[in-house]
Amino acid sequence: MTKRAEPDGTDLVRSALAAQGYSEEKIAEILAGLGGAHAKAESQSAVSQGGGAAATDHGIAVGGDVHGGMTVVQPGVSGAPTGKTLDEAYLRYLCAEVSRVTLSQIDSSVEGADPLAKFELHAVYTALLTTTPRGKPGREMPAPSMLDRGVRSLSALELLDLHPRLVLLGDPGSGKSTFVHFVALCQAGERVGAPWPDLGVLTAPVPGEEKVQPWRHGTLVPVRVILRDFAVDGLPALGEKATAEHLWQFIAGSLAAVGVGDYAPRLRDRLLSEGGLVLLDGLDEVPDAAGRRLQIREAVESFSGLYTKCRVLVTSRIYSYRSQGWRLTGFEEAELAPFSDAQIERFVKDWYAHAASRGRGSAEDAEGQARLLVQEIEGNPRLRGFAERPLLLTLMASLARARGRGLPDRRAKLYEQVVELLLDLWECVRYQKDKEGKYRLVQPSLSDWLKTDRSAVREVLEDLAFEAHSAQTAAEGTADIAEKDLVARLVKLAGSEEVSQKQLVKFLSERSGLLIARGVEVFTLPHRTFQEYLAACHLTRGSFPDEVAELGRQDPDRWREVVLLAAAKAEEGTVANVWTLARSLCSVDPESAESELPDALGAFLGGLALVESPRALGQVGRQNRDQLERLRRWHIHLLGDERFPAVERTAAGTTLWALGDPRFNEETWFLPKDPLLGFVEIQEGNFRMGEDAGLHEVFLPTFYMARWPVTVAQFRAFAVAAQYEGVPKEFLDRPGSDPVVSVNWHDALAYSRWLGGRLLAEAEKKKASGCGDEERERAFWQGLASGDLSVRLPSETEWEKSARGVAGLTYPWGERHARNRSNDYDSGVGKVSAVGCFPRGASPYGVEDLAGNVWEWTRSVWGEKFNYPPVKGDGREDRVLRGGAFNDLPWFARCAVRHRYAPADRNGSVGFRIVVSRSDLASEFSGF
Repeated sequence: MTKRAEPDGTDLVRSALAAQGYSEEKIAEILAGLGGAHAKAESQSAVSQGGGAAATDHGIAVGGDVHGGMTVVQPGVSGAPTGKTLDEAYLRYLCAEVSRVTLSQIDSSVEGADPLAKFELHAVYTALLTTTPRGKPGREMPAPSMLDRGVRSLSALELLDLHPRLVLLGDPGSGKSTFVHFVALCQAGERVGAPWPDLGVLTAPVPGEEKVQPWRHGTLVPVRVILRDFAVDGLPALGEKATAEHLWQFIAGSLAAVGVGDYAPRLRDRLLSEGGLVLLDGLDEVPDAAGRRLQIREAVESFSGLYTKCRVLVTSRIYSYRSQGWRLTGFEEAELAPFSDAQIERFVKDWYAHAASRGRGSAEDAEGQARLLVQEIEGNPRLRGFAERPLLLTLMASLARARGRGLPDRRAKLYEQVVELLLDLWECVRYQKDKEGKYRLVQPSLSDWLKTDRSAVREVLEDLAFEAHSAQTAAEGTADIAEKDLVARLVKLAGSEEVSQKQLVKFLSERSGLLIARGVEVFTLPHRTFQEYLAACHLTRGSFPDEVAELGRQDPDRWREVVLLAAAKAEEGTVANVWTLARSLCSVDPESAESELPDALGAFLGGLALVESPRALGQVGRQNRDQLERLRRWHIHLLGDERFPAVERTAAGTTLWALGDPRFNEETWFLPKDPLLGFVEIQEGNFRMGEDAGLHEVFLPTFYMARWPVTVAQFRAFAVAAQYEGVPKEFLDRPGSDPVVSVNWHDALAYSRWLGGRLLAEAEKKKASGCGDEERERAFWQGLASGDLSVRLPSETEWEKSARGVAGLTYPWGERHARNRSNDYDSGVGKVSAVGCFPRGASPYGVEDLAGNVWEWTRSVWGEKFNYPPVKGDGREDRVLRGGAFNDLPWFARCAVRHRYAPADRNGSVGFRIVVSRSDLASEFSGF
């Protein structure tokens, strides 16, 4: 349909912008930036054809699919465009073209209904890092662990600043195209001004850093080329050599197609004489027809050789570029790095803030939701692995925002929703505009193409994921899926020979969905989690639970996550499925002579399966009580089973608490279920204290040391009962069996006084019954009732005797460090662990967790001498800490090592334990 433009072309531009979803306010802002119409045009001077844009003999027309601040002009009359006008028209068009990201590209369900269906790129863009370390451009980091050791990597912008010819590599969803768009937007925005971002926005510091990113080349005219389109419409006939002229003619034709063809001569002159920034996006998406890849390489290298003053950036997927002969002569390479914690936090906060600015909730709510999502990601290694890739982080943020309360609390639900969103990417229909401005179908949706429904496609993926996972030898990463197997099964779904296998491979290679092309004739899944989840879905369609249980019992390293995800998937039907799986995994008691390693492994997985299915634990019927008790006993057994590495034992400790830890009595303030409520008697006598030249004998009367540090559950009971505030809430929301951390000396003192009052009341009750049957039990309770014993923080003398015994051991268990007996840096646990996970590391008295896990406050004031004689203080001086922590080297776990903190200090690796000792001791110890 032909539509006449208004005399000044304003309505035409307004319609074009409105069709792209711009608000009236933004449209007015863009039009105002043009200073109104730069030229007048007669009513017949411009037409719109097919909703596109066309250059006619009389001027330029902009149709509904083109957006940006365009001018409608008539050559040869008053008001014909000047060079400045053409510059501004092109740059404003480019800004509008790259400034907004449509969420339907990620999640089609949000298009239209969601106010963020289109959002401003600069509002959520997060600066990207590469794997190239500073000072070594062009070289990759030798190991990811260097990132954790302070080795600073270069940003993508820094490398673009360093190298006039650069290939930026990354996996699908890593941010390559987004970087191209953002660079183009800021460069163009610097020239045209508001409302677009400028070079100041482009060079803003990378999250977590303070210095701005360098850019020494000023403002460059950006030219963006989608290489896939160039391969279709710009290359010469097969067999002919491609040159710079072919690429230029494609650029010029693209300008004419969007209504700024008059700008092409001026742009070419500028690129040749002054230079510019040429952004060639998606080298890996070039069709694989014979010779096309070679032609693209020829054209890019020829263009770079002719337009020598231009900086040229090419983007490509990693495997495609490095394994298929696409390497460009004279170009440096850089690989995008996964998102760091700081990048993840910045993106999430900006995402929610932008949502609020677009009318989706208040700024305060957005800040709280962002903080919740960041905490969820930081607290879950699997989610953290997802969030390293911008595309998947965007999906997570979209899901969390749509829910309004964070991510689904069940990871199986989260994986299911993300899988469906990625499948949606295969359901989008792609059109392409030809040289006449008309649209033609380029790719149908996958299900339409195969003439089947998406559930059938998904089952194929589930089967392939299971087979790939079964055959994979590596314990990390994703397995290869042979292209021939994938294509053959999908073509079989179609039931027709009409489906071209080559076109199907092209489709799967170009779409960023559940499969990624990795090298020649090989695909893979975007993350190991997807491989495991789809394999679990396959198993729930088969002989569940027998096959799942057998795989988990025989090879838990490979199948652990698959077993847990299969349990969660099966629970969607009925919670009875989870209990059935738990019985298949664990059917033998730990005390049984027939129990073997697979039984222990099955018990470990059975406990995890129940913990990850809270509905199952909340519905323990009569027939399941024996099974739950069996799993509890197994997990206590697992804590001391050194066939399991420390990481697995600490996981068992956390699971035990969730199952209901029989070691603790909830009715008695979560204290252990033994006659002394978890206190261990340390009999009077001398012991050797200190080390080296400072070694000396010390006498102590009998006292009672807590077997374990104070746990989160114990401290939380105190905080509630005493209405005590001060410890950050997030440290009380941890698993109850973990030692409480981030408590200062005053918090520990307050807890000891509160517990002292509770135990005194308990001692008064026991008077009538004789205070227990055993002599040590009577002495403990009578001492409390009479006031001879007090509950308090241990002195460092009491602490050290409890740790090393009378012989003065170097470590609680002996003279040499043993990796599996303490939660220190060498254990590999990497975080605070549940109490009691290292029983083989107990002291000669049976006191546990004295080495590693958390530093422990004592009541002792820091002394001047290493021999630690008592020093009186007024409570404001530094207090001594003992024991070392999970993130310390084994040297700090020695019994004689001392540390100090100010009483008001808090730290995530500092906790405490309690002692019951003589009330009348005037000093820390006697006999020195």
